[in-house]
Amino acid sequence: MSTPLLSEAEIADALAGLPNWSRSDKSITRTIKAASFPAGIDLVRRVADAAEAANHHPDIDIRWRNVTFTLSTHSAGGLTALDLGLAREIDLLASQSE
Repeated sequence: MSTPLLSEAEIADALAGLPNWSRSDKSITRTIKAASFPAGIDLVRRVADAAEAANHHPDIDIRWRNVTFTLSTHSAGGLTALDLGLAREIDLLASQSE
């Protein structure tokens, strides 16, 4: 069973509650500046655990202390509730790192 795409209104409403995320076409992105390189790697590990549990995996780019997460449901061709749920989880994990 495929996950349905969100409407433009649903995406706009969700992003209002995810102020650190920005939309780019069919994905949302957030860059987090970690306190140190090891702290960034630890955040990636914790996000990886959450992503594995959700069976929904972000694209992750690590540049020294800057970690960028990009979310999109590739199998659905855009943004779904899975992306918003993982974005909220990433925000929670990032707040625990500060």
